[in-house]
Amino acid sequence: MQDYVFSSGVSNGVFSSGRRTVAVAGTCLALAALGLGINDQAHAASYGTPTISLSATYLSGAVGAVGDPTVQVTVAQSGANVGALTVAASKSSKTSVAPTSAVTVTGTGATRQLAVAAAAQGYTDLTVKVTGLGGRTATKTLHYASSASVQQPADTRYFTGSSDASAAVDVGGGYIVVADDESNVLRLYDRSASGAPVKTWDFSDDIDVSKEIDIEGAAHVGDTIYWTGSLGNNKDGEYKAPRNTVFTTKVTGSGANTALSYGSSYGKLRDDLVAWDKANGNRYGFAAGTADGQVPKQIDGFNVEGLEFAPGSTSTAYLGFRAPLAPAVEGGKALLVPVTNIDKVVANGTAATFGTPIELNLGGLSVRDIRKNAANQYLIVAGSWAADDNSDPYALYSWTGNPTDQPVKLRDLPTSDPGAWEAVVDVPDLTTPGARAQLITDDGAADLYGDDTEAKDLSHEEWKKSRSTWFTITG
Repeated sequence: MQDYVFSSGVSNGVFSSGRRTVAVAGTCLALAALGLGINDQAHAASYGTPTISLSATYLSGAVGAVGDPTVQVTVAQSGANVGALTVAASKSSKTSVAPTSAVTVTGTGATRQLAVAAAAQGYTDLTVKVTGLGGRTATKTLHYASSASVQQPADTRYFTGSSDASAAVDVGGGYIVVADDESNVLRLYDRSASGAPVKTWDFSDDIDVSKEIDIEGAAHVGDTIYWTGSLGNNKDGEYKAPRNTVFTTKVTGSGANTALSYGSSYGKLRDDLVAWDKANGNRYGFAAGTADGQVPKQIDGFNVEGLEFAPGSTSTAYLGFRAPLAPAVEGGKALLVPVTNIDKVVANGTAATFGTPIELNLGGLSVRDIRKNAANQYLIVAGSWAADDNSDPYALYSWTGNPTDQPVKLRDLPTSDPGAWEAVVDVPDLTTPGARAQLITDDGAADLYGDDTEAKDLSHEEWKKSRSTWFTITG
């Protein structure tokens, strides 16, 4: 290696009449090329390894979705201005689901937002990398799952954390409380955004149950929400006492500040219904429908899925039956049974009394949900009594709430996408042209990600989700 002599004129300096090797010269030239001087080199050596964290390590999206959930990325590096750090996806384990180019990161501070635009149904692991000063890096893995595209993607949102939405109540300020028929958890969501619940409540201890109530219907009156279990046997035809539960919650606040507190509960409504039907000649076969071994979702079964108050009442509520049909034959009518003292039933444990049953022509379909507005305009979600793959017809009907009036079909509901239409959030003014209503699916039995796994059995809550869609229902 050839030596060079530097004559710097500095008597005691680094370059005074000494010899430097070409390696040192090469280092100086390299630093100059990078725009770094000796002081900059020393500063670079003082930068720490960057840190990176994700607000969630599991994320769900959908092909073609609008407003899919995002992940918050927090980064830092000692000795560096955080604005100089860059964040990007550096690797995808399955690029057909989401390549790195489908990942966008916005923001320049310590907290960034990461979004994924899915390309196909399936799973991929995304490596998220922060690059700091001094060329130092750190990574985290985001486990991503994408469901297939659906109809009306612009009008669709996904509520994550549960795939088994079964009832929903509007609590004002753009937020809703959603029940789950696989757990007793009530979840508060921003109804206009995809993502996780803002708050959750579980009143199992208050009710003194350890198993699912199978919540299927809800009705809101004043500051109280009534929630009912299905009242039927489980899928194996076994009686499970928690399912024979109606309970109330008190609502305070609204919007994101909504709070729920436990009210009271009643555990014998099914018994009261069976006794009432027996006293009236077993007209609807409730005793047979609740017998040991009887599967609830049969044309002659016993299963409640709707709850709403009668027009102008705070004490009479309609129970909407998924099964039985009346009569229990193909083409039979949907059944509503008025509970005329539901306020006293739940508050005081008073035995239920019942009004004249109402039979509605829903084209051979049964009640999957029922909801009304302050003007006593009702919407009924109609679907099959059967426990099938949800490909059977669904439709949306309007109704006056008057037992002598029959419902009017507003529209069919799409069945080509996964999930069963289970809940209508609220009822718009049905006299207004172009009125829209928000419906929610129960996706618990759906294979969302193409791996033959039912959504209710997915290993991560963030991958479980129910679909919400806005439909135009008036011309």
